[in-house]
Formats: sequence, C-alpha cells, structure tokens
Amino acid sequence: MNPMPTNPLREMINSKDYILADGATGTNLFNMGLSSGDAPELWNKSAPKKIKKLYKDSVDAGSDLFLTNSFGGNRSRLNLHGEKHRAAEFSRISAEIGREVADSSGRPVIVAGSVGPTGEIMEPIGSLSYTNAVEIFHEQAEGLKAGGVDVVWVETISAANEFIAAAEAFSLANMEWCGTMSFDTAGRTMFGITAPELVDLISKIPNKPIAFGANCGVGSSDMLRTILGFSATNNDIPIIAKGNAGIPEYKNGDICYNGTPQLMGHYATLARDCGATIIGGCCGTTPKHLRVMREALDNHIPGIQPKLEAITKALGEFSSSSDGTDGNAPTRKRQNSRNRRK
Repeated sequence: MNPMPTNPLREMINSKDYILADGATGTNLFNMGLSSGDAPELWNKSAPKKIKKLYKDSVDAGSDLFLTNSFGGNRSRLNLHGEKHRAAEFSRISAEIGREVADSSGRPVIVAGSVGPTGEIMEPIGSLSYTNAVEIFHEQAEGLKAGGVDVVWVETISAANEFIAAAEAFSLANMEWCGTMSFDTAGRTMFGITAPELVDLISKIPNKPIAFGANCGVGSSDMLRTILGFSATNNDIPIIAKGNAGIPEYKNGDICYNGTPQLMGHYATLARDCGATIIGGCCGTTPKHLRVMREALDNHIPGIQPKLEAITKALGEFSSSSDGTDGNAPTRKRQNSRNRRK
C-alpha cells in the first residue's frame, strides 16, 4: 500500500480552531422535491443541478466541509431500487459534483464522501458476513476516491463490527477517513455501544480516523452529553458533533424538526466548549441554521466545559436520564434494515 499524502482535512484541523460542517442531506433534498422512498443517490445522475445546489447552499452558508450525496449509495441499499451494479458510479458522480463546488468556492472546502450503514445486519445476529461488509464499503470508497473526495466519512453506524469493516475497507482503498456513530438509545447506539466504548474501539483500529464522533441521534442536548463522554476519555483525536436540529415532529403528514436557527447557534458554541472540533448539523438542519451556526462560532469566545444543567437550560431536556454508562440504559436490536435519511 502506498503512503498517504498529507490530507487537506488534517491541514484544516491544524490551521483552524473549529470547522463548520454541513447540515442535512435528506431534509434539504426533500425540500427540493425528493419523494419519500426514493433513493437520493439516483439524483446524482438524473438531477445533478439539484445536488450541486445542495452542496453550494452549504458552502454559501459558511460550511468548511460538506458530505456527498452518497449515504445510501452502497450495493446493498441500491439493490432495493434495482441499481446495485451502479454503486461505484453513483458515489463517483456525487464526489465529482462536490469537487466542482469545492474547487470553485474560492476558499478551502473539504469534500467528504458520505458512507452510510450497509442496511444489513451482520453475523452472528444477521446474515451479512464481515468479508462481504468490507467488500461493500470498499466498492463505495473506491467510487468516492475516483470522484475526488478529500476523505471518506462513515456515519450513522450502530454496530462495532460494521464500523471496523468500514475502517478496513478504507485502508484497502488507501483513503483517510472519519467515522461517527448514532447514540440514539439512552446514550448508546442501537447495538449498545457507549461513547467511551467507541473511543476504546478506535484505539484498537490500525488505521485511525482523522476525526470521530456522533451524528443524528435524538436531539442536540443528547448529542452534547455524548460529546462530553468522548472528551472525558482524554483521547487526542478530533471530535465530530453533527446533531439534529431539535426533535422530529409530525406536521401535516411530514416530519419536521423543531430546532430553530437560534437553537442550533447555541448548540454549535456549546459543542465547541464540550470539546468538538468539527461541528455541523444532521436531520432538519438547513442553510438557514448553518448561517446562524457560522456566525455564532465566529463570534464565540471559548469558555469552560458546560455542565449538563447548562446544556438542558439552553437546548432542552435530555430524552433519557442515562448517558449509557451507568449500566441501566436499555438496548435493542435492529429488526430490519435502517432507512434513516439525514
């Protein structure tokens, strides 16, 4: 394997105190007309102008980094739409569009190749073997690499073996990477992993990520409690916080998020004080939120690490009393393929 060149994301981390990532993919594409149940990745080919707008809107709002429209672009998920043979192609195109937007922005902008879960449950609980999981992730990573991403970014992972399979696949592709899990079950992932356990897991992976952390989850308060869990381990890898814009609510048959731009501005500055270096939004986060987050971060004077009481006062109550580390948190197994869209 050839040695990796200096990575643009590493350079940006070394030159900035914080990095503003992007917001939601699914939310913003639904606002552009994507129908529920459709694969957003198909738009990379059929509606590239909309994907370019998705990326450009984030950059124009101040993002230093954005994720490609490739979250569900692996062969397993695309098989549901009869397109599994185009996994590498759709990922490559998503990256090429991103590269065009970043390179024309007039400033350094990182293109991160989004890689979501396989959509299958791995052995011994499910039928997906570790070897096949690595192959699925590797195929997508090669497509993103061919399209010119700066880094691959696996996200919304719940299981340790799937996270490890992704890391091995990225090593095979000779690509540096970032990785986030979703701590959406009383401070744990759906497969029971806590924030400190993710740190321990990463310590055993040969090809360490450039940055790691959490995305999605329940709400911004829960997200920051998880970030505090990472910070308490005193790890030296930069932390990612990519939380939802509040809590989802059903309105007129649609899922909406109740987090205002002002709330996300508070979340962004608190995330920084909690120890996060890369700060962005997930479900429900629009360019309007990002603009306020950019302004809030740029005007923020770093303070002491906030207590849990300060977080709930600013952002609302936690969804559970447990952060997952007290041994009392419930766990549950996924019963089917995850279909979460950010």
